[in-house]
Amino acid sequence: MGDCQEVVSVPSTPATPGTPGGPLFGGFRSERRGSNSRIGPSLLKSCRCFSVEPWDNVEEGSFGGCSLPSPPVSLARKASILVGAEFIGTLILIFAGTATGIVNQKTEGSETLLGLAASTGLAAMVVILSTGHISGAHLNPSVTIAFAALKHFPWKQVPMYIGAQVMASICAAFALKGIFHPFMGGGVTIPSGDYGQAFALELIISFNLMFVVTAVATDTRAVGELAGIAVGATVMLNILIAGETTGASMNPVRTLGPAIAANNYKAIWVYLTAPIVGALCGAGAYSAVKLPDNSNMQDKPSTVRSFRR
Repeated sequence: MGDCQEVVSVPSTPATPGTPGGPLFGGFRSERRGSNSRIGPSLLKSCRCFSVEPWDNVEEGSFGGCSLPSPPVSLARKASILVGAEFIGTLILIFAGTATGIVNQKTEGSETLLGLAASTGLAAMVVILSTGHISGAHLNPSVTIAFAALKHFPWKQVPMYIGAQVMASICAAFALKGIFHPFMGGGVTIPSGDYGQAFALELIISFNLMFVVTAVATDTRAVGELAGIAVGATVMLNILIAGETTGASMNPVRTLGPAIAANNYKAIWVYLTAPIVGALCGAGAYSAVKLPDNSNMQDKPSTVRSFRR
């Protein structure tokens, strides 16, 4: 209340409430009305909520310059918001990437590898730009585990995030199965060569992805506004590299949901392990090569880091 202004006295000719220049709810007099009056200058002095301002000077959504504090948000409510945003973001990403593969099979290759890469890359970009400031837009258990391993994300939230990602993947896969049956096989990522080659490629492209993600999400000197574009472009590049050989999953839930819906678990261990190993290596590699930030040399408690600024 210390920065408030003095009360403006009511004009001798009262104006109708709601008219320009008139009081919002009627006037409040600052002078005492008698010896027993309890409303005086000490009570209403300099509070903006009780001042009279012209309507053209009042910002939309406020009452005469009176700013009310936001109600407190419970921990359960915050957790539900984070999980909801992560679920929706992962659902959009998996739906888009899997649907493109299904449509490509249905149309006998009309989408081409470039179309597959563009679809998934654009999906990653728009999801990061739309939900990154809410949940961090991990969208990938490998990213969540790598962030937690490097203390950029609390371990206690890892099961919650991974659970949301797995459920989103399953929901997206079964929705596509209902829409495009019997072409669900086109959305499953399976290796076209030997398993060793598939493991190596998935590890390398996951390394590439997590190296870029760590750079734009954890380094304060990176251009955070371009994070979605950088990650989406990396996804496109990786699909162009490994799409023909492994399907370029880079994400355990990208493979898990469609595999369950199509009942095709061929080499699923490759897609559940290689992305996690590659992500850990990519995050560790960037942490090893980045220069120290002199402005943040003091020890600070770890906070939830990702695409939130």
